Amino acid sequence: MSLAEEGEAISFIPIEDEGEDAQGTVYPDELPLLVLKNTVLFPGIVIPITVGRDKSVKAVKHAHDDDKIIAVVTQRDAKIEDPSQEDLYETGTVAKILKLLKMPDGTMTAVIQGKSRMSLEKVTSTDPYHRAQVRHLSYEQADDAMEFTAKISSIREAAENIISLSPNIPNEANVVLGNIKSDSFLLDFIASNLNVDVAAKQDILDLHSIPQKADVILTEITKELQMLEIKDQIESKVRGDLEKQQRDYFLNQQLKTIQEELGDNPQAEAIKELEKRAQKMKWSEEVSKGFAKDLARVRRMNPQVAEYSIMLNYLEMMLDLPWGIYTEDNYDLQKVRKVLDQDHFGLDKVKDRIIEHLAVLKLKEDMKAPILCLVGPPGVGKTSLGKSIARALDRNFVRMSLGGLHDESEIRGHRKTYIGAMPGRVIKSIKKAESSNPVFILDEIDKVGKDMRGDPSSALLEVLDPEQNTRFYDNYLEHEYDLSKVLFIATANNLSTIQPALLDRMEIIEISGYSQEEKREIAKKHLIPKQRKAHGLKATDLKVPDPTLDKIISEYTRESGVRNLDRQIAGVMRHIARKVAGEEDYVKTVKEDSIKDILGPRPFSMRSYQVIDAPGVSVGLAWTRVGGDILYIETSLSRGKSKLLLTGNLGDVMKESATTALSYIKSHSEQLSIPTERWEEMDIHIHVPAGGIPKDGPSAGITMMTSIASAILDKPVQPYLAMTGEITLRGQVLPVGGIKEKILAARRAGMKKIMLCEENRRHVEEIDDEYLVGLEFVYVEKMQQVLQEALDIWHF
Repeated sequence: MSLAEEGEAISFIPIEDEGEDAQGTVYPDELPLLVLKNTVLFPGIVIPITVGRDKSVKAVKHAHDDDKIIAVVTQRDAKIEDPSQEDLYETGTVAKILKLLKMPDGTMTAVIQGKSRMSLEKVTSTDPYHRAQVRHLSYEQADDAMEFTAKISSIREAAENIISLSPNIPNEANVVLGNIKSDSFLLDFIASNLNVDVAAKQDILDLHSIPQKADVILTEITKELQMLEIKDQIESKVRGDLEKQQRDYFLNQQLKTIQEELGDNPQAEAIKELEKRAQKMKWSEEVSKGFAKDLARVRRMNPQVAEYSIMLNYLEMMLDLPWGIYTEDNYDLQKVRKVLDQDHFGLDKVKDRIIEHLAVLKLKEDMKAPILCLVGPPGVGKTSLGKSIARALDRNFVRMSLGGLHDESEIRGHRKTYIGAMPGRVIKSIKKAESSNPVFILDEIDKVGKDMRGDPSSALLEVLDPEQNTRFYDNYLEHEYDLSKVLFIATANNLSTIQPALLDRMEIIEISGYSQEEKREIAKKHLIPKQRKAHGLKATDLKVPDPTLDKIISEYTRESGVRNLDRQIAGVMRHIARKVAGEEDYVKTVKEDSIKDILGPRPFSMRSYQVIDAPGVSVGLAWTRVGGDILYIETSLSRGKSKLLLTGNLGDVMKESATTALSYIKSHSEQLSIPTERWEEMDIHIHVPAGGIPKDGPSAGITMMTSIASAILDKPVQPYLAMTGEITLRGQVLPVGGIKEKILAARRAGMKKIMLCEENRRHVEEIDDEYLVGLEFVYVEKMQQVLQEALDIWHF
């Protein structure tokens, strides 16, 4: 044992109590000093101390040879080898050396007993050993004897409980505890054995009041008792759980033996059932061998092992998948087109692509399915179109939402060795579809996330590549699955957030927003019958004429799709249902002037054209996410210093278009008969109304140029003329997008003539003739042509 004086000391009980109660003994005021490192000596307590430091050895030898009395204190920092007085606690114990033993390793062990407390006044000598002048201390006794007795009783009871709960303390310690009659010695004995650090024990030794000492010890021993009780509860629970597991194991073994005697074995029956199902599966030789190997492994496995249930679930998943099961497609192309037209109005590009695929499939059955991606604003029917395609082709339908997906394992699954492992959502969806050629909707593919758990969009590359998805590998399945016959249809609102490699594997079909005319047809053919049925109404209960529908569409909705229109029609149906259910008289034809009473004040207004004879005002066409709209451009001139002022919440591109238009007109001042000095004398202010709405894009270029030229030349723009097109400094007019929406907006606003870039002619030709009735189109290539047509300027 090499504890030295800093070691953990073991407390002993003396045969006779010679601690604080030995009141008649008088001790010298100057004594040899023994410094302890990691323990505190209390009065009455006997402990063995292994002495190693040279000064300590000399002090102990001197005291033993003299009167065996020595002063014992504890140092504040156990790491200091030669402590000074400042490194020592002030309160210590006068002790008696009971025995001195010399150990084989050269150290010395002294058995000492604390006698009384003392205060270290001054270290009088440090060589050859420490000597100190001490002052003997006594305790302040309790004023309330009954309260103090109650505290002592509580401390004794808590100590007995600790002895009974602690496995490291023998039960005989209770007998020792019962033999202690002195309250003061009981407190010192318990304080010496508390499971606290040296500083806490020193704080107890420093106390001068017996009642205060009892309070501190009661607090510490109560904490220790509570800790032991919690530990005992935890151990009891664990012990109970282990006993239950052992009991369950033995009962299961007995049950197994009984079942074997009776010839009834549920595990064997389950495995036999799996084997029977496996014989009917249409899977490859490789998958068949793998299944047989895993099944043989399960046969050898103990059913009580956790892996047994994992393997059983895995084998059942293998059998639940539709290996080689394909539904027969409907090759009646006219019927397929009819079904698609019944469910959705418009969307001809998508319908034609599906018909083309089916036609080729009819001629060549082993053709791989295309990977389509429908891109468009919310509410235009991208997801519902997938259901319609599945119904038209007589295929099963399954949908997987990818919005907010962050974990790659959601696509490829987890290895089955993990707890709670499961296949990826692709394989789970195929299982749900119950066929290997369903219509599979990958909804919101543009909203796939990416973080430290992987990149799901990269995992989708294998799913959506026709060259790879014939051998799609799922981590849970551990076998390749053929997805080549699955008709994948992805939907997205924005292509910019899709990974380029993933985008390259899909056939992009853009679905633009519906025009007002298309929304009206959708409402008549789909929304009104659906809502009428949902509200329990008959066809004879109400009639919604076209002007009323136009009013709802233009003044109560602002959207590319028809979701909000569906809600507004539902509001009309609820109003009628209330009248019918209340047996009230009402007008069955919903007229325009009654919409305000049914749906409330209109939240939007349809902008219509107003003839303005003043120069400097031109009409442009704008595309928004909810369709097209007309856009007024206003220019005014004032005296100034050739400054250009732009207002109306314009974006950078639109500001650049205004600057380009002004530069073009300045560079052609001579042809337009504008004096050069006039530019130095005026400021130009261009404003686009509706300043609360942000506006941007290059398509207002020719409109801004026309407005500036009109203001400077003091010539009004030709009435009922709308225009859209990008401009260049060279005088070229460039094509722009959103032509269909812009043309329909111009028609709704009452425009009669539309000016476009020559390259936009092909976009106009794609629009149905019924939407172009009453419109005249002027196609231009040069900005001179724009001014000739809009301002009747022919001297260019």
